[in-house]
Amino acid sequence: MKNIQVYTNQNVLVLGLAKSGLAAAKLLHQLGANVTVNDGKPLEENESAQSLQELGIRVICGEHPLELVNSTLFAVVKNPGIPYTNALVQKAMSLNIPVLTEIELAYQISEAPFVGITGSNGKTTTTTLIFEMLLTGNKHPLIAGNIGTVACEVAQEATSEHTIVTELSSFQLLGVQAFKPKISVFLNLFEAHLDYHGTKDEYGKAKANIFRQQTAGDYLVLNADDKEVCRLASSTQANKMFFSTKQLLPEGASVEDGYVQFLGEKIINIEEIALPGEHNLENILAAVSVAKLLHVDNEAIINVLKTFTGVKHRLQFVTSINNRLFYNDSKATNILATTKALSSFNQPTILLAGGLDRGNEFDELKPYLKHVKALVTFGQTAEKLSRIAKEAGIKSIEFVDNVEHAVPVAYKLSEPNDVILLSPACASWDQYKTFEVRGDIFVEAVHRLK
Repeated sequence: MKNIQVYTNQNVLVLGLAKSGLAAAKLLHQLGANVTVNDGKPLEENESAQSLQELGIRVICGEHPLELVNSTLFAVVKNPGIPYTNALVQKAMSLNIPVLTEIELAYQISEAPFVGITGSNGKTTTTTLIFEMLLTGNKHPLIAGNIGTVACEVAQEATSEHTIVTELSSFQLLGVQAFKPKISVFLNLFEAHLDYHGTKDEYGKAKANIFRQQTAGDYLVLNADDKEVCRLASSTQANKMFFSTKQLLPEGASVEDGYVQFLGEKIINIEEIALPGEHNLENILAAVSVAKLLHVDNEAIINVLKTFTGVKHRLQFVTSINNRLFYNDSKATNILATTKALSSFNQPTILLAGGLDRGNEFDELKPYLKHVKALVTFGQTAEKLSRIAKEAGIKSIEFVDNVEHAVPVAYKLSEPNDVILLSPACASWDQYKTFEVRGDIFVEAVHRLK
């Protein structure tokens, strides 16, 4: 960890706790900052705040006094989920006080270079693939970011021998200034999180922060098939490395004669790849590009691709019950993710979907419902999804209270060789704290059927 002095004796407000806020507050305190933490959860119910108070950190809980933000502040470090419409954040910006996320802190203290991965879909799978390839290739990777491990905690342990592989959301990337990964990956861009960003244009600009500070010595791995991604990247100074599932790229990564190839070199026959779903080829091509740029040998890459079957909550095979196949795709928090999941199956499917209403409709889902024989829907978007299902000619539509109730209903509607797929096309926050909680409840309900 770099012994930086920039925060010494500076007043810093940490806004919102959870894992990232807790880690950021501890790190800033260690760096000599005068830290104030503000969190909405009352102190008597807030174990994280209590632990920080024991370290001598000033803690204000249960309310958000506007006077916490004033001209004496050096910076605000906010939880990524807190919107920029928040009154404290608005006041900080009006006073030209930097509003950061902990990813920026991680970069400032890290001795290790970063590989940063963003996109609307496929981030977790691609991040995990890259990590596994580097690990198998003895490149000393660490994994961090939106995937569940707080980056500024990982960065404290990293040395120059490590590489930090980091999944990055648009929420996190809005709060960076100097952050500059050695290799950035931009997988795709789909209309999402409009309740947070307002427009797709603003959402794309947030994602583009991943390569904003890159220079000629860095690489940007990007999807040649996504016009919006290519447009956003047109001004980058980084070296571009394209991947494509639709065209042959002799100077990038693509599929040729049934093989994954990189810079014209055949790596592996796609029939040998263990990870299911045609959409995962994008993630694989991106991961192979990063691995090859970091000089991972083909043997290590092939070994990972032959054995890696996916990550939890992302088209995760749960079990088979009386020849019904159950899949947990709870991480499908937008329409594009669900279309990818539906495209992975050619047999009759019972779709479990619904969740937080972000104001969008689901018409883009309709062309992908041809194999869906029944919809079991729940949450705030149930009526919207029901409308699309009816328009697609799905005759069996069931409304249920939640995911737990959806499982036995779906089973009753199913026949042998059917797929029962949880792929909500929505965030979980109307009913569940996280998509992981939603997925775990689905898996538990499936096992109870046995």
